[in-house]
Amino acid sequence: MNVPIIAMAVSVVALLYAVVLIIMVLKRSTGTPDMQAIAKAIQEGAMAYLNRQTLTIGVFAVLIFALLAFVLPKGQHNDGVLTAVGFIVGAIFSTIAGYIGMSVSVRANVRTTEAAKNSLQDALTVAFRGGSVTGLAVVGLALLGVSSFYYFFTTILGIPVGEAPKLLVGFGFGASLVSLFARVGGGIFTKAADVGTDLVGKIEQGIPEDDPRNPGVIADNVGDNVGDCAGMGADLFETYAVTLIAAMILAASTLTSVLGSAGIEYPLVLGSIAAVATIAGTFFVKLGKNKKIMQALYKGMIVTGLISAIGFYFATEYYIRDIYIFYATLVGIGVTFFITLITEYYTAKEYAPVQRIAKASQTGAGTNIISGIAVGLESTFLPVILIVVGIFLSYFFGEASSLNNGIYGIAIAAVAMLSTTGMVIATDSYGPITDNAGGIAEMCHLPEKVRKNTDALDAVGNTTKAVTKGYAIGSAALAALVLFQAYTEELTAHAPSISFVFNLTDYRVLIGLFLGAILPFLFAASCMESVGKTAFKVVEEVRHQFKTKKGIMSGKEKPDYGRTVDIVTKAALKEMVFPGLLAVFSPLVVGFLLGPIALGGLLGGVIVSGLVLALQMCTGGGAWDNAKKFIEDGKYGGKGSDAHKAAVVGDTVGDPFKDTAGPAINSLIKVINTIALIIAPVLAALMVK
Repeated sequence: MNVPIIAMAVSVVALLYAVVLIIMVLKRSTGTPDMQAIAKAIQEGAMAYLNRQTLTIGVFAVLIFALLAFVLPKGQHNDGVLTAVGFIVGAIFSTIAGYIGMSVSVRANVRTTEAAKNSLQDALTVAFRGGSVTGLAVVGLALLGVSSFYYFFTTILGIPVGEAPKLLVGFGFGASLVSLFARVGGGIFTKAADVGTDLVGKIEQGIPEDDPRNPGVIADNVGDNVGDCAGMGADLFETYAVTLIAAMILAASTLTSVLGSAGIEYPLVLGSIAAVATIAGTFFVKLGKNKKIMQALYKGMIVTGLISAIGFYFATEYYIRDIYIFYATLVGIGVTFFITLITEYYTAKEYAPVQRIAKASQTGAGTNIISGIAVGLESTFLPVILIVVGIFLSYFFGEASSLNNGIYGIAIAAVAMLSTTGMVIATDSYGPITDNAGGIAEMCHLPEKVRKNTDALDAVGNTTKAVTKGYAIGSAALAALVLFQAYTEELTAHAPSISFVFNLTDYRVLIGLFLGAILPFLFAASCMESVGKTAFKVVEEVRHQFKTKKGIMSGKEKPDYGRTVDIVTKAALKEMVFPGLLAVFSPLVVGFLLGPIALGGLLGGVIVSGLVLALQMCTGGGAWDNAKKFIEDGKYGGKGSDAHKAAVVGDTVGDPFKDTAGPAINSLIKVINTIALIIAPVLAALMVK
């Protein structure tokens, strides 16, 4: 069987199915002229931001392309130009995935609103189909990129299968760079717009969320798409591609003599099976008799996981012929399942953590914030224990197998976690679609029945977005461990006479550990500060319009939505530069000034502290958001009460936690590890000299 050809064929099928879903969504009615006008404003703002973000990233991409092409050392099967080409294609594919997903998202929102006039099931169908386009585009393009490059290197250029995977790291780096900037820039945009709009609208003017009188309301709705759709799509595109590549590099370094090409191509087989399972899973997302939306979404994820597991069994029997490696795939699926449940427990309105924050809001914003921080800190424990158990079990199965390779077991568990990536992204992108749908319903003063349906969809959307972030963090941690091992293997391969041991008694490792541990905090601080500064500009603009346009509150005068969108766009693009440079230059500075041993310590510190900090920020922020919504449902005085005002303040703090700094740490971890892997041959050569 020609695995790369099969993987490419499956990825094309996934993309074609995405096209079918696009057609089905676009056929739906767009509602009244008022609804269409608001949807058009959101669409234009989102695409304008994405265009400008792409141009900004393009400048960095061209510079990095030149560095990779002309600075990396050349070898028999190692050409910097090939790595540089892979880098550009990875960046382009990631960007395309973002464009596809967001283009559909900003068109599915108004169609979901219109469908909500019919029934909750009809609205769910439209929203989920819109989200599924992003999921299938990410999976299809990532699998297509990795498999086609592998085919090109091995079949067209004749590079040995043991050497070809190392050249794939360029594709992963391109995806990582776009992910980093999309996550940071989109996160700054969405939360600055959200925070600034809420502070003036809800607290100062006392008007509801998504009120058309608020000059920041369109910017807020635009932000939902550029942050949670384009940003998360780029994040998980990178995770998907980098995890596949890391597993293939590891197999090429350690298993070629045992398995030949089978161990290298096995991750592509798993990815192909998962893509087919994702397509099948989309048909099972339907409401049951109890009308619980989360259960409908879980049906799709469970079916996807089950079909993947069955396919993984037969694939393992055919390619690896060792049941223990199949057990490692089950560990990956299990980690996905349990991290979903844990994240839902800490962020859904039905459970104690969110209700504790809501209860604390009765005594003011201070106690709300204290309780929210406590929940965020507490929420790190179970996911970390889960990941530790996952690492232990997958390593054990790898060691117990005939391959006698524990790290390969971890790599396969990480690849198996990707089995539900398409479905996870679909449920995540469903979030901004339903959020926008609710906003359109309120701005157009649609009947209560419509708003009730969109509110039900939106409430679940907050939980699905939190679950996606938990999944992304967990998969990033396992992927980073495999990248770290690949870094070690690369050093050893290029300097076999030197022992690369990362011992805690080595002062260089300790220096690297401390530097790596502090990086996520400095990175997160920069992201948070950027949100604060940009939100300040939004507050100033919204206040200015309320002050100078006296007819806004009475509805006689229309706000200038475009000005607010433009202010946030310019500020977000400016503010995303420093965090991006911090991520790119940190491993370069440490690697070339302190050496590869210190850089290894840096990688370890970034992985551990980044994992915990990202969990705390994402889960805590999600809990704050749903505590506010719990009160808005009528608890503790409902909307407009003192408890609600306190919860709005808490949510204002949690927003940049969960949608800017927290999820962007995923990209930070993988960018630093990917750059370390790229420069490993250069560092090893310097050590030999």
